[in-house]
Amino acid sequence: MTPAHPNRLVVAFGTLLALVAFVFADVAGSPAIDPFQAPAPVALGSGQAPGGAHCSQL
Repeated sequence: MTPAHPNRLVVAFGTLLALVAFVFADVAGSPAIDPFQAPAPVALGSGQAPGGAHCSQL
């Protein structure tokens, strides 16, 4: 006897529930953003270099 497979609605609901749980855990564990220390959303050509990324270690 083969096990029953969940239908699409169950899989979709489980995926959305996992996504909400992931976002909630990320927001709960992250410090608040300081708007005075954050770089501009579009910082192209502003001279602000990225920090902490693998490309900034070269």
